[in-house]
Order: sequence, then structure tokens, then C-alpha cells
Amino acid sequence: MTFSWTRHRFAGGALALDVANSVILRFDPARSVDRFAKPAQLDAFAKAAGEFSAERALFGTPAALQKPNEASFIAMREAIDRYFRACVSEAETPRLLASLLEAVATILPLGAKGSLEAETAYSALRLLSETEKKRIRICGNCGWLFIDRSKNRSRIWCDMSVCGNRVKAARHYNARKDRLP
Repeated sequence: MTFSWTRHRFAGGALALDVANSVILRFDPARSVDRFAKPAQLDAFAKAAGEFSAERALFGTPAALQKPNEASFIAMREAIDRYFRACVSEAETPRLLASLLEAVATILPLGAKGSLEAETAYSALRLLSETEKKRIRICGNCGWLFIDRSKNRSRIWCDMSVCGNRVKAARHYNARKDRLP
């Protein structure tokens, strides 16, 4: 299956959330896909982050992930995902926070300044501020994490042009189908 990193893949609003969202359909084991399973995708992600990530002004284009740091990077991705999903569902625990901080503390000495792993760790730390944490949501369509920066904090889709349209089109289709004899 061919795949490319597009603007939609960076709908999280923060590099750490975009990294967490690299597992597609995370909660459907039959259809779940880890976009970082192939090393070439990790390299391509770093390059695309410099072009599409909402935090690109802070870090530019991060250097590709160093191979020896891959397992620690994936562990940090999973800790980011668990912690911020728990924050959204108000099930945040000190243990999840400790796990996230431990994963970040493991990565920071390994990743050179400007590397994908270091910039993702810094992004996760920035998200810990109360203001940012309160704005994190889970997409009602795909389940990705994203920051709701809307004025009234009512956004329910990671990307209106993709997930929002899919939900609205399905709703329209079902409404029309129900009206047909």
C-alpha cells in the first residue's frame, strides 16, 4: 500500500500529537496500521513535519530519527498517546504522567538538538501546560488527538476537510436512504 505524509496527517496541532497519530485506527486491531513500522516512513515523517507540522516555526525540519533511538521513540509515542487520551477522558493519573515524563527523560539525552525525537519530546512537554492540555480533543471520526484552537472550543473533528466531510456525507447518505421507499 502506498502512503505519503500530507497536510491532513499533521492535523494534531502539535508535533507530539502528530507522532501519536501515526497509528491509524489505533483501537481497531483488525484495521490498525502503524505508519512508523517501516523505517523509510520515519525518515519521510521528519521531512514532512518541517513542511506541515503546526510547530514547524519552533523547530524547522527535524533531523531524521537515529536508528538506535527508535525503540525509545516508539515508547515515547505510546506514552504520549496514553497520557493525552486519558486527559481528554478525564482519567489522567499520576502514573500516566510519570510514564510520559520517564519516556521524555529517556529520549532527551539520546536525541541531538533538532532531531525528530528531541523535538517530539519538547512538544510533549509544551502540551503539559494547563491551557494546551484543556484544548486537546479526540476526533469523532478517526480517533486522532488534536488541539481545538477554535474560538468557542467546539471542534469535534481533527480536520474538517477530511473527517468532517466524511461524517457529514455519511449522515446525508443515511438520511436520504431512510427517505427512499
